[in-house]
Amino acid sequence: MAGSGPAAVDSALATRMPPHSAEAERGVLGSILLDGPRVMDLCIERRISPESFYEPAHAALFEVLSDMHNRGSGIDLHTVTTRLRDLGRFDEVGGQARLVELVESTITPAHAEYYADIVHEKHLLRSLIDRCRQSVEKCYRAEQRADEILSEAEQAVLGVDELRAGAIADWPDLISGVFREIETVIERKGGRTGISTGYRQLDQILLGFQPSDLIILAARPSMGKTSLAMNIVEHVATGSNCDSAYGDFQPRPALVFSCEMSKEALVRRMICSRARVEWAKIPGGFLSQTEHGRLVSAVDALSKARILVDDTAGLAVGELRARARRVRRNYPDLALVVVDYLQLLHFPGRERDGRQQETAAISGALKAMAKELRVPVLVLSQLSRNPENRDKNQTPRLSDLRDSGSIEQDADVVLLLQRPCRIKGHDEAGDTRLAIVDIAKHRNGATRVIRMNFEEYCMRFEDREPRGADEETMAPSPGAVEG
Repeated sequence: MAGSGPAAVDSALATRMPPHSAEAERGVLGSILLDGPRVMDLCIERRISPESFYEPAHAALFEVLSDMHNRGSGIDLHTVTTRLRDLGRFDEVGGQARLVELVESTITPAHAEYYADIVHEKHLLRSLIDRCRQSVEKCYRAEQRADEILSEAEQAVLGVDELRAGAIADWPDLISGVFREIETVIERKGGRTGISTGYRQLDQILLGFQPSDLIILAARPSMGKTSLAMNIVEHVATGSNCDSAYGDFQPRPALVFSCEMSKEALVRRMICSRARVEWAKIPGGFLSQTEHGRLVSAVDALSKARILVDDTAGLAVGELRARARRVRRNYPDLALVVVDYLQLLHFPGRERDGRQQETAAISGALKAMAKELRVPVLVLSQLSRNPENRDKNQTPRLSDLRDSGSIEQDADVVLLLQRPCRIKGHDEAGDTRLAIVDIAKHRNGATRVIRMNFEEYCMRFEDREPRGADEETMAPSPGAVEG
Protein backbone atom coordinates (compact mmCIF):
# COMPACT_ATOMS: atom_id res chain seq x y z
CA MET A 1 0.00 0.00 0.00
CA ALA A 2 1.49 3.31 -1.12
CA GLY A 3 2.61 5.81 1.43
CA SER A 4 2.65 3.36 4.33
CA GLY A 5 6.37 2.52 4.56
CA PRO A 6 9.12 3.88 6.83
CA ALA A 7 9.74 6.84 4.50
CA ALA A 8 6.11 7.90 4.83
CA VAL A 9 6.32 7.67 8.61
CA ASP A 10 9.52 9.76 8.63
CA SER A 11 7.88 12.35 6.40
CA ALA A 12 4.85 12.55 8.66
CA LEU A 13 7.01 12.99 11.73
CA ALA A 14 9.14 15.62 10.05
CA THR A 15 6.12 17.82 9.34
CA ARG A 16 4.96 17.80 12.96
CA MET A 17 5.82 20.78 15.15
CA PRO A 18 8.13 19.88 18.06
CA PRO A 19 6.60 20.46 21.52
CA HIS A 20 7.01 24.06 22.67
CA SER A 21 5.09 26.96 24.16
CA ALA A 22 5.92 30.38 22.78
CA GLU A 23 3.66 31.96 25.41
CA ALA A 24 5.51 30.29 28.29
CA GLU A 25 8.89 31.24 26.82
CA ARG A 26 7.78 34.88 26.57
CA GLY A 27 6.44 34.66 30.12
CA VAL A 28 9.81 33.49 31.47
CA LEU A 29 11.80 36.15 29.61
CA GLY A 30 9.37 38.93 30.48
CA SER A 31 9.44 37.91 34.16
CA ILE A 32 13.26 38.06 34.14
CA LEU A 33 13.16 41.59 32.70
CA LEU A 34 10.75 42.59 35.49
CA ASP A 35 12.33 40.68 38.42
CA GLY A 36 15.78 39.53 37.30
CA PRO A 37 17.52 38.05 40.38
CA ARG A 38 14.56 36.07 41.70
CA VAL A 39 13.41 34.63 38.38
CA MET A 40 16.95 33.80 37.21
CA ASP A 41 17.55 31.85 40.43
CA LEU A 42 14.28 30.05 39.84
CA CYS A 43 15.39 29.15 36.29
CA ILE A 44 18.75 27.88 37.52
CA GLU A 45 17.02 25.70 40.09
CA ARG A 46 14.91 24.17 37.31
CA ARG A 47 17.95 23.75 35.04
CA ILE A 48 16.57 26.11 32.42
CA SER A 49 19.25 26.75 29.78
CA PRO A 50 19.30 28.45 26.36
CA GLU A 51 18.59 25.01 24.85
CA SER A 52 15.33 24.93 26.83
CA PHE A 53 13.88 27.56 24.48
CA TYR A 54 12.51 26.52 21.10
CA GLU A 55 12.57 29.92 19.38
CA PRO A 56 16.16 30.97 18.47
CA ALA A 57 15.55 34.61 19.46
CA HIS A 58 14.35 33.51 22.89
CA ALA A 59 17.35 31.19 23.34
CA ALA A 60 19.76 33.99 22.38
CA LEU A 61 18.15 36.45 24.80
CA PHE A 62 18.19 33.95 27.70
CA GLU A 63 21.89 33.28 27.03
CA VAL A 64 22.67 36.98 27.45
CA LEU A 65 20.45 37.25 30.53
CA SER A 66 22.22 34.26 32.13
CA ASP A 67 25.59 35.82 31.47
CA MET A 68 24.49 39.10 33.04
CA HIS A 69 23.12 37.28 36.08
CA ASN A 70 26.36 35.33 36.52
CA ARG A 71 28.34 38.58 36.34
CA GLY A 72 26.12 40.18 38.98
CA SER A 73 24.84 42.82 36.56
CA GLY A 74 21.49 44.47 37.15
CA ILE A 75 18.78 43.25 34.79
CA ASP A 76 16.10 45.58 33.45
CA LEU A 77 14.97 46.79 30.05
CA HIS A 78 17.66 49.47 29.83
CA THR A 79 20.66 47.39 30.98
CA VAL A 80 19.68 44.47 28.76
CA THR A 81 19.29 46.72 25.73
CA THR A 82 22.73 48.21 26.35
CA ARG A 83 24.33 44.79 26.80
CA LEU A 84 22.75 43.41 23.62
CA ARG A 85 24.01 46.40 21.62
CA ASP A 86 27.52 45.99 23.05
CA LEU A 87 27.53 42.31 22.03
CA GLY A 88 26.13 43.04 18.57
CA ARG A 89 23.16 40.76 19.26
CA PHE A 90 20.40 43.38 19.46
CA ASP A 91 18.80 42.48 16.11
CA GLU A 92 19.25 38.75 16.82
CA VAL A 93 16.74 38.89 19.65
CA GLY A 94 14.22 41.02 17.72
CA GLY A 95 15.28 44.54 18.64
CA GLN A 96 13.63 47.06 20.94
CA ALA A 97 10.12 46.15 19.84
CA ARG A 98 10.54 42.52 20.97
CA LEU A 99 11.96 43.51 24.37
CA VAL A 100 9.12 45.98 25.02
CA GLU A 101 6.59 43.34 23.91
CA LEU A 102 8.04 40.82 26.40
CA VAL A 103 7.68 43.27 29.28
CA GLU A 104 4.21 44.50 28.33
CA SER A 105 2.82 40.97 27.75
CA THR A 106 3.91 39.85 31.23
CA ILE A 107 1.25 41.06 33.64
CA THR A 108 3.21 39.98 36.73
CA PRO A 109 6.43 38.03 37.37
CA ALA A 110 4.62 36.16 40.14
CA HIS A 111 3.67 33.47 37.58
CA ALA A 112 7.29 32.90 36.50
CA GLU A 113 7.45 29.50 38.23
CA TYR A 114 4.46 28.27 36.22
CA TYR A 115 6.00 29.50 32.94
CA ALA A 116 9.39 27.97 33.77
CA ASP A 117 7.84 24.57 34.48
CA ILE A 118 6.13 24.59 31.07
CA VAL A 119 9.34 25.58 29.26
CA HIS A 120 11.27 22.85 31.05
CA GLU A 121 8.59 20.23 30.33
CA LYS A 122 8.58 21.03 26.60
CA HIS A 123 12.38 20.88 26.52
CA LEU A 124 12.30 17.39 28.06
CA LEU A 125 9.82 16.23 25.42
CA ARG A 126 11.95 17.63 22.56
CA SER A 127 15.07 16.00 24.02
CA LEU A 128 13.26 12.67 24.23
CA ILE A 129 12.13 12.96 20.61
CA ASP A 130 15.68 13.81 19.44
CA ARG A 131 17.24 10.86 21.25
CA CYS A 132 14.61 8.45 19.98
CA ARG A 133 15.10 9.73 16.42
CA GLN A 134 18.84 9.08 16.71
CA SER A 135 18.12 5.51 17.78
CA VAL A 136 15.77 5.04 14.83
CA GLU A 137 18.49 6.26 12.44
CA LYS A 138 20.97 3.79 13.94
CA CYS A 139 18.47 0.98 13.39
CA TYR A 140 18.10 1.91 9.71
CA ARG A 141 21.89 2.17 9.21
CA ALA A 142 22.38 -1.24 10.91
CA GLU A 143 26.07 -0.53 11.51
CA GLN A 144 25.92 -1.93 15.06
CA ARG A 145 24.53 -5.05 16.65
CA ALA A 146 20.92 -4.83 17.79
CA ASP A 147 21.83 -5.34 21.45
CA GLU A 148 24.35 -2.46 21.28
CA ILE A 149 21.76 -0.14 19.73
CA LEU A 150 19.23 -1.19 22.37
CA SER A 151 21.69 -0.51 25.18
CA GLU A 152 22.64 2.91 23.78
CA ALA A 153 18.98 3.79 23.16
CA GLU A 154 18.01 2.91 26.71
CA GLN A 155 20.94 4.89 28.08
CA ALA A 156 20.08 7.88 25.87
CA VAL A 157 16.40 7.88 26.80
CA LEU A 158 17.04 7.47 30.50
CA GLY A 159 19.69 10.18 30.22
CA VAL A 160 16.88 12.67 29.63
CA ASP A 161 16.11 12.20 33.32
CA GLU A 162 19.39 13.96 34.10
CA LEU A 163 17.90 17.14 32.64
CA ARG A 164 15.19 17.17 35.27
CA ALA A 165 15.55 19.55 38.16
CA GLY A 166 16.86 17.81 41.24
CA ALA A 167 14.78 18.37 44.32
CA ILE A 168 16.57 19.80 47.34
CA ALA A 169 15.65 17.67 50.33
CA ASP A 170 14.03 19.36 53.29
CA TRP A 171 16.68 19.60 56.02
CA PRO A 172 14.40 18.69 58.99
CA ASP A 173 13.24 15.60 57.07
CA LEU A 174 16.85 14.60 56.45
CA ILE A 175 17.72 15.03 60.13
CA SER A 176 14.74 13.01 61.37
CA GLY A 177 15.35 10.26 58.78
CA VAL A 178 18.99 9.81 59.74
CA PHE A 179 18.13 9.93 63.45
CA ARG A 180 15.59 7.13 62.97
CA GLU A 181 18.40 5.10 61.40
CA ILE A 182 20.66 5.89 64.37
CA GLU A 183 17.96 4.83 66.82
CA THR A 184 17.53 1.56 64.95
CA VAL A 185 21.25 0.85 65.29
CA ILE A 186 21.11 1.68 69.00
CA GLU A 187 18.14 -0.63 69.54
CA ARG A 188 19.99 -3.43 67.80
CA LYS A 189 23.09 -2.69 69.88
CA GLY A 190 25.31 -2.02 66.93
CA GLY A 191 23.31 -3.78 64.22
CA ARG A 192 23.68 -3.34 60.49
CA THR A 193 22.04 -0.56 58.49
CA GLY A 194 22.67 -2.04 55.06
CA ILE A 195 22.37 -5.45 53.41
CA SER A 196 23.87 -8.17 55.61
CA THR A 197 26.77 -10.10 54.13
CA GLY A 198 25.97 -13.05 56.40
CA TYR A 199 29.38 -12.69 58.09
CA ARG A 200 29.29 -11.39 61.64
CA GLN A 201 32.61 -9.56 61.82
CA LEU A 202 32.23 -8.05 58.35
CA ASP A 203 28.75 -6.78 59.21
CA GLN A 204 29.97 -5.46 62.56
CA ILE A 205 32.48 -3.16 60.88
CA LEU A 206 30.65 -2.23 57.66
CA LEU A 207 27.13 -2.38 59.17
CA GLY A 208 26.29 -4.39 56.06
CA PHE A 209 26.70 -3.33 52.43
CA GLN A 210 25.17 0.14 52.12
CA PRO A 211 22.86 1.23 49.27
CA SER A 212 24.69 3.07 46.45
CA ASP A 213 28.10 1.87 47.69
CA LEU A 214 30.75 0.53 45.32
CA ILE A 215 32.56 -2.30 47.11
CA ILE A 216 35.78 -3.65 45.62
CA LEU A 217 36.91 -7.18 46.55
CA ALA A 218 40.46 -7.57 45.31
CA ALA A 219 43.04 -10.34 45.47
CA ARG A 220 45.70 -12.15 43.52
CA PRO A 221 44.43 -15.12 41.44
CA SER A 222 43.20 -18.28 43.24
CA MET A 223 42.64 -16.60 46.59
CA GLY A 224 38.88 -17.20 46.57
CA LYS A 225 37.37 -13.90 45.39
CA THR A 226 34.55 -15.54 43.48
CA SER A 227 33.82 -17.99 46.32
CA LEU A 228 33.50 -15.20 48.90
CA ALA A 229 31.31 -13.12 46.58
CA MET A 230 29.01 -16.05 45.82
CA ASN A 231 28.78 -16.98 49.51
CA ILE A 232 27.57 -13.43 50.17
CA VAL A 233 25.10 -13.69 47.27
CA GLU A 234 23.78 -16.94 48.77
CA HIS A 235 23.29 -15.31 52.17
CA VAL A 236 21.48 -12.33 50.65
CA ALA A 237 19.21 -14.40 48.40
CA THR A 238 18.31 -17.12 50.93
CA GLY A 239 18.30 -15.08 54.12
CA SER A 240 20.64 -17.59 55.77
CA ASN A 241 23.60 -17.30 58.12
CA CYS A 242 22.48 -14.13 59.86
CA ASP A 243 23.05 -13.38 63.53
CA SER A 244 19.73 -12.25 65.06
CA ALA A 245 21.56 -9.40 66.78
CA TYR A 246 21.78 -7.69 63.41
CA GLY A 247 18.06 -7.40 62.88
CA ASP A 248 15.63 -8.95 60.42
CA PHE A 249 17.19 -10.55 57.36
CA GLN A 250 14.66 -11.21 54.63
CA PRO A 251 15.70 -12.99 51.41
CA ARG A 252 16.23 -10.47 48.61
CA PRO A 253 17.10 -10.79 44.90
CA ALA A 254 20.75 -10.61 43.82
CA LEU A 255 22.16 -10.05 40.33
CA VAL A 256 25.48 -11.61 39.27
CA PHE A 257 27.46 -10.70 36.16
CA SER A 258 29.87 -13.61 35.71
CA CYS A 259 32.26 -12.52 32.98
CA GLU A 260 34.67 -15.42 33.59
CA MET A 261 32.73 -18.51 34.73
CA SER A 262 29.70 -19.98 32.97
CA LYS A 263 26.41 -19.86 34.80
CA GLU A 264 26.40 -23.66 35.05
CA ALA A 265 29.83 -23.72 36.70
CA LEU A 266 28.75 -20.96 39.07
CA VAL A 267 25.58 -22.81 40.10
CA ARG A 268 27.51 -26.06 40.51
CA ARG A 269 29.91 -24.32 42.86
CA MET A 270 27.08 -22.73 44.86
CA ILE A 271 25.28 -26.07 45.36
CA CYS A 272 28.43 -27.85 46.54
CA SER A 273 29.39 -24.95 48.77
CA ARG A 274 26.03 -24.79 50.51
CA ALA A 275 25.92 -28.60 50.88
CA ARG A 276 29.57 -28.64 52.03
CA VAL A 277 30.31 -31.40 49.53
CA GLU A 278 33.49 -31.70 47.50
CA TRP A 279 32.73 -31.53 43.77
CA ALA A 280 35.43 -34.09 42.93
CA LYS A 281 33.40 -36.78 44.70
CA ILE A 282 30.35 -36.35 42.48
CA PRO A 283 31.65 -37.46 39.05
CA GLY A 284 33.10 -40.64 40.60
CA GLY A 285 29.91 -41.43 42.50
CA PHE A 286 31.67 -41.45 45.88
CA LEU A 287 28.98 -39.57 47.77
CA SER A 288 27.69 -40.91 51.05
CA GLN A 289 23.97 -40.98 51.74
CA THR A 290 24.42 -38.08 54.16
CA GLU A 291 26.23 -35.98 51.55
CA HIS A 292 23.57 -36.73 48.97
CA GLY A 293 20.93 -35.59 51.43
CA ARG A 294 22.81 -32.33 51.96
CA LEU A 295 22.95 -31.80 48.19
CA VAL A 296 19.19 -32.27 47.92
CA SER A 297 18.63 -29.80 50.76
CA ALA A 298 20.98 -27.29 49.14
CA VAL A 299 19.21 -27.56 45.79
CA ASP A 300 15.85 -27.08 47.51
CA ALA A 301 17.01 -23.95 49.34
CA LEU A 302 18.77 -22.40 46.34
CA SER A 303 15.89 -23.11 43.98
CA LYS A 304 13.71 -20.81 46.10
CA ALA A 305 16.28 -18.00 46.01
CA ARG A 306 16.02 -15.15 43.50
CA ILE A 307 19.52 -15.12 42.01
CA LEU A 308 19.89 -13.80 38.48
CA VAL A 309 23.05 -14.76 36.60
CA ASP A 310 24.29 -13.13 33.40
CA ASP A 311 27.38 -14.90 32.04
CA THR A 312 27.76 -12.89 28.82
CA ALA A 313 31.46 -12.65 27.98
CA GLY A 314 33.16 -9.41 26.95
CA LEU A 315 30.46 -7.08 28.26
CA ALA A 316 30.78 -3.36 27.70
CA VAL A 317 30.18 -1.49 30.93
CA GLY A 318 27.36 0.51 29.34
CA GLU A 319 25.58 -2.68 28.32
CA LEU A 320 26.09 -4.12 31.80
CA ARG A 321 24.59 -0.99 33.29
CA ALA A 322 21.59 -1.18 30.96
CA ARG A 323 20.97 -4.83 31.88
CA ALA A 324 21.23 -4.05 35.59
CA ARG A 325 18.78 -1.19 35.12
CA ARG A 326 16.24 -3.51 33.50
CA VAL A 327 16.60 -6.05 36.31
CA ARG A 328 16.11 -3.27 38.86
CA ARG A 329 12.84 -2.33 37.19
CA ASN A 330 11.63 -5.94 37.23
CA TYR A 331 12.88 -6.57 40.79
CA PRO A 332 12.31 -3.36 42.80
CA ASP A 333 13.66 -5.06 45.95
CA LEU A 334 16.99 -5.96 44.29
CA ALA A 335 19.54 -6.04 47.12
CA LEU A 336 22.94 -6.63 45.53
CA VAL A 337 24.77 -6.55 42.20
CA VAL A 338 28.00 -8.53 41.80
CA VAL A 339 30.46 -8.09 38.91
CA ASP A 340 33.09 -10.82 38.42
CA TYR A 341 35.37 -9.19 37.46
CA LEU A 342 36.34 -5.59 36.58
CA GLN A 343 39.31 -6.33 34.31
CA LEU A 344 37.10 -8.38 31.96
CA LEU A 345 34.85 -5.40 31.19
CA HIS A 346 35.55 -2.88 28.46
CA PHE A 347 34.48 0.66 27.63
CA PRO A 348 33.88 1.25 23.89
CA GLY A 349 35.65 4.31 22.60
CA ARG A 350 38.13 4.46 25.49
CA GLU A 351 40.35 1.56 24.42
CA ARG A 352 42.61 3.87 22.42
CA ASP A 353 43.29 5.94 25.56
CA GLY A 354 45.14 3.05 27.18
CA ARG A 355 44.06 0.47 29.71
CA GLN A 356 44.55 2.79 32.68
CA GLN A 357 42.16 5.41 31.32
CA GLU A 358 39.69 2.77 30.19
CA THR A 359 39.70 1.19 33.66
CA ALA A 360 39.13 4.61 35.22
CA ALA A 361 36.09 5.09 32.97
CA ILE A 362 34.78 1.62 33.86
CA SER A 363 35.24 2.27 37.58
CA GLY A 364 33.41 5.58 37.33
CA ALA A 365 30.55 3.97 35.40
CA LEU A 366 30.16 1.23 38.04
CA LYS A 367 30.01 3.82 40.82
CA ALA A 368 27.42 5.78 38.85
CA MET A 369 25.43 2.56 38.43
CA ALA A 370 25.45 1.95 42.20
CA LYS A 371 24.11 5.47 42.83
CA GLU A 372 21.52 5.21 40.07
CA LEU A 373 20.18 1.82 41.19
CA ARG A 374 20.58 2.62 44.91
CA VAL A 375 21.92 -0.85 45.62
CA PRO A 376 25.40 -1.95 46.75
CA VAL A 377 27.57 -3.09 43.85
CA LEU A 378 30.28 -5.64 44.72
CA VAL A 379 33.00 -5.69 42.07
CA LEU A 380 35.80 -8.24 42.01
CA SER A 381 39.21 -7.02 40.88
CA GLN A 382 42.70 -8.35 40.34
CA LEU A 383 45.69 -7.08 42.28
CA SER A 384 49.01 -6.38 40.61
CA ARG A 385 52.12 -8.49 41.26
CA ASN A 386 53.58 -5.85 43.60
CA PRO A 387 52.82 -7.81 46.80
CA GLU A 388 54.95 -10.72 45.54
CA ASN A 389 58.01 -8.45 45.55
CA ARG A 390 57.29 -6.68 48.83
CA ASP A 391 58.00 -9.04 51.74
CA LYS A 392 57.62 -12.70 52.65
CA ASN A 393 53.99 -12.20 53.77
CA GLN A 394 53.14 -10.40 50.51
CA THR A 395 50.67 -8.13 52.31
CA PRO A 396 48.49 -6.35 49.72
CA ARG A 397 47.88 -2.59 49.78
CA LEU A 398 45.42 -0.23 48.17
CA SER A 399 48.10 0.87 45.74
CA ASP A 400 48.20 -2.69 44.37
CA LEU A 401 44.78 -2.35 42.73
CA ARG A 402 45.47 -3.23 39.14
CA ASP A 403 45.36 -0.84 36.17
CA SER A 404 44.12 2.37 37.78
CA GLY A 405 44.16 4.43 40.96
CA SER A 406 40.61 5.47 40.07
CA ILE A 407 39.35 2.16 41.44
CA GLU A 408 40.55 3.14 44.90
CA GLN A 409 39.16 6.66 44.46
CA ASP A 410 35.68 5.59 43.30
CA ALA A 411 35.25 2.76 45.81
CA ASP A 412 33.41 3.28 49.08
CA VAL A 413 34.80 0.05 50.51
CA VAL A 414 37.88 -1.94 49.47
CA LEU A 415 38.37 -5.50 50.74
CA LEU A 416 41.79 -7.09 50.14
CA LEU A 417 41.66 -10.88 50.38
CA GLN A 418 44.64 -13.08 51.18
CA ARG A 419 45.10 -16.74 52.10
CA PRO A 420 48.45 -17.31 53.84
CA CYS A 421 48.61 -21.02 52.96
CA ARG A 422 48.88 -19.98 49.31
CA ILE A 423 52.00 -17.90 50.01
CA LYS A 424 55.26 -19.77 50.45
CA GLY A 425 57.13 -18.46 53.48
CA HIS A 426 54.16 -16.60 55.03
CA ASP A 427 54.28 -16.47 58.83
CA GLU A 428 50.92 -18.27 59.02
CA ALA A 429 51.27 -20.55 55.99
CA GLY A 430 50.66 -23.58 58.18
CA ASP A 431 47.07 -22.55 58.92
CA THR A 432 45.41 -24.02 55.84
CA ARG A 433 41.94 -22.68 56.75
CA LEU A 434 42.94 -19.08 57.47
CA ALA A 435 41.69 -16.31 55.16
CA ILE A 436 42.54 -12.68 55.87
CA VAL A 437 40.17 -9.94 54.75
CA ASP A 438 41.71 -6.50 55.05
CA ILE A 439 39.07 -3.75 55.04
CA ALA A 440 41.62 -1.34 53.61
CA LYS A 441 39.20 1.45 52.78
CA HIS A 442 35.89 2.28 54.45
CA ARG A 443 34.60 5.68 53.46
CA ASN A 444 32.05 5.80 56.27
CA GLY A 445 33.79 4.02 59.11
CA ALA A 446 36.75 2.18 60.55
CA THR A 447 39.20 -0.06 58.74
CA ARG A 448 40.18 -3.41 60.19
CA VAL A 449 41.74 -6.75 59.35
CA ILE A 450 39.43 -9.67 60.03
CA ARG A 451 40.22 -13.38 60.02
CA MET A 452 37.92 -15.95 58.45
CA ASN A 453 37.97 -19.67 57.73
CA PHE A 454 38.02 -20.99 54.18
CA GLU A 455 36.99 -24.60 53.60
CA GLU A 456 38.75 -25.23 50.32
CA TYR A 457 37.14 -28.62 49.65
CA CYS A 458 33.74 -26.96 49.24
CA MET A 459 34.90 -23.38 48.49
CA ARG A 460 33.16 -21.87 51.50
CA PHE A 461 34.06 -18.96 53.77
CA GLU A 462 32.93 -18.99 57.39
CA ASP A 463 33.22 -16.75 60.43
CA ARG A 464 36.18 -17.39 62.72
CA GLU A 465 36.46 -16.28 66.30
CA PRO A 466 39.02 -13.46 66.42
CA ARG A 467 42.21 -13.80 68.39
CA GLY A 468 41.34 -12.91 71.98
CA ALA A 469 37.94 -12.99 73.59
CA ASP A 470 36.91 -9.50 72.57
CA GLU A 471 36.20 -8.63 68.93
CA GLU A 472 37.52 -5.12 69.52
CA THR A 473 41.02 -6.58 69.49
CA MET A 474 40.80 -6.97 65.70
CA ALA A 475 43.88 -5.39 64.17
CA PRO A 476 43.62 -2.09 62.31
CA SER A 477 44.23 -2.33 58.61
CA PRO A 478 47.86 -1.70 57.54
CA GLY A 479 47.85 1.54 55.61
CA ALA A 480 44.25 2.09 56.66
CA VAL A 481 42.21 4.70 54.84
CA GLU A 482 39.27 6.17 56.71
CA GLY A 483 36.72 8.77 55.80
